[in-house]
Amino acid sequence: MNVFLILLFCILITLGSYCICTVFYRKYKKGWLNPLFSSSCLLVLMLLLFHIPEETYSQASSIFRFLLQLVVVSLAVPLYKQWAFIKRNYKKILIGVMAGTSMGLWTVVLLAHFFHLKDQLLASLIPRSVTLPIALTISTNLGGLYSTTILFVIISALISVFIGPTLLQQLGIKSKAAKGLAMGTTAQMIGANTSSIWGEEGWIMGNVAMTTSALLLTFAVPIINLIF
Repeated sequence: MNVFLILLFCILITLGSYCICTVFYRKYKKGWLNPLFSSSCLLVLMLLLFHIPEETYSQASSIFRFLLQLVVVSLAVPLYKQWAFIKRNYKKILIGVMAGTSMGLWTVVLLAHFFHLKDQLLASLIPRSVTLPIALTISTNLGGLYSTTILFVIISALISVFIGPTLLQQLGIKSKAAKGLAMGTTAQMIGANTSSIWGEEGWIMGNVAMTTSALLLTFAVPIINLIF
């Protein structure tokens, strides 16, 4: 019974941390308050405060891993809803997403070669730029580490969200579609949500880019397996 209560407590503090941080983020609109980042920090503090072992929390969080796998199905929703828009702009979308995805992939490979990273770590890094449910599947197929992939996906998304809008502005990029494609390709869901600051076109492009980049990298996995 005690074990059950501890597992239930872990689930509740996970949900509670995210809800609390979401409220603060919506109120103050600060990038560093993004729930993906702030709730993780709050959750770590809670685990340390209540002396909850990593193994116990990992067992409790299995329900979230299961739900995360189901989320993959929902990635088809943005494509379905915006199908007419996609058909009108498919060249722009394919060129932008393919360029961003391939650049991210080759950057990881070159850095891994330069720093002599192990194959397992490289496999964990390769899907860092795609949405988490797909990234975990790709990482597992390539022989990567589950926890390492999660860490790098979150870090990659947060860095893109923190510096992306400012960088795009400094580069003089004015196209809302281009900005949405860039954010959706590099920062997954939170990048797509951030794209809403550029209006409906930016938001649509962000969501489409997020889904398309995940699909492209998934199709590329067999080729990556042959290379590595």
